[in-house]
Amino acid sequence: MTDNNMEFPTQENVNVANQPAEDVTSAPQSENMTAAEAMGDAAAAVAVAPIETKKPKKEKKKKDDYRVSNFDIIKNYRHYSAKEKKHYRYIFWRRVSSWVWPFFRFIIVFGLSFVILYPILYMISTAIRPQAEMNDPSVMWIPKTIRFENFVEIWNAIDYPNTLWNTLVLNIVSSILQVATCAMTGYGFARFKFKGKGILFGIVIMQIIVPTQIILIPQYMQFRYFDVFGIFNALLGDSISLVDTNWAMYIPAFFCNGIRAGLFIYLFRQFFRGLPKELEDAAYLDGCGPFKTFISVMVPNAASSFLTVFIFSIVWYWNDYYVSSMYFTQGNTISLKIDSIATLISMYLYNEVRNASDFLVWMEAGCLLAIAPIVIMYVFLQKYFTEGIERAGLAN
Repeated sequence: MTDNNMEFPTQENVNVANQPAEDVTSAPQSENMTAAEAMGDAAAAVAVAPIETKKPKKEKKKKDDYRVSNFDIIKNYRHYSAKEKKHYRYIFWRRVSSWVWPFFRFIIVFGLSFVILYPILYMISTAIRPQAEMNDPSVMWIPKTIRFENFVEIWNAIDYPNTLWNTLVLNIVSSILQVATCAMTGYGFARFKFKGKGILFGIVIMQIIVPTQIILIPQYMQFRYFDVFGIFNALLGDSISLVDTNWAMYIPAFFCNGIRAGLFIYLFRQFFRGLPKELEDAAYLDGCGPFKTFISVMVPNAASSFLTVFIFSIVWYWNDYYVSSMYFTQGNTISLKIDSIATLISMYLYNEVRNASDFLVWMEAGCLLAIAPIVIMYVFLQKYFTEGIERAGLAN
């Protein structure tokens, strides 16, 4: 091979050879692209590529001149003007009250909870232990031995099923009669104007103030020798005795003279005074009389108050043993059984009366059985009970 036939690589050939293949092939295509196609590709690239935008910086909030710590207020107080001193005194004491009030509120709530829950916790702790551990100083709250036989024995000693049934019949009927008559009486005091209204309502207030013990003996004599205008004496030759019958509790409840009847009349009066007068006017225009208006319009709107008063009545009849002990010589209610529970359990276990301090665990178990129905009722009705309490105090 001669020197003339040999070709040496020039600078241009080297540059072309070093280029990638795609660049070599793309060069002629780019030359042949039209202007419209180039503009379309550019627009697509702009659409695909995200536009980076800078987030605006948040402006720093200017600190209020008055937002200073309590330490700074105390430190610089003598340098403030009169207006600033007045403002900073308000800020300072407001902050102090916001710190102190939650502490006192906790103390109050804790104290109330302790007063309410302590007896229940003590009853539970005592009722599930043997009697021997009552004198053991090492046992405080948690007993060494759990003994549920206490509940079984007190259940049988007081004949709990029959006693509970008698109590429910007596209390529910008395409460229903009392709620119905007290509601009508409270409605009359709230809506009608008549002569002697103030005097009669004063008597209702006296029912709240005067203790039951003052009128209990005359009431007992009235039911012991019960007679209505001499009718029974004329027909039967003698009066009848309602002692040891449920009528001794039903009749006072029907005539608004039952347990706490004056308070129930007052609650209904306050509630009915809070209802709009237009409800009655609309009922009168439709042809309703006073009684039909009360049944059709007022009673549905007072459902929460009826429930509240009914629960109050049930609880007070349930816990009453003073009035019941005057009318019932046979202890056939829960309250009377609990009042003599030490005698009943001692007779059941040993067939003789012994010291009441020897039966503390059975007495506490009996108390738990006594309050169990009331607690269960309140658990299911507490929402409506609270609502009725709030609405019963409304007035014009």
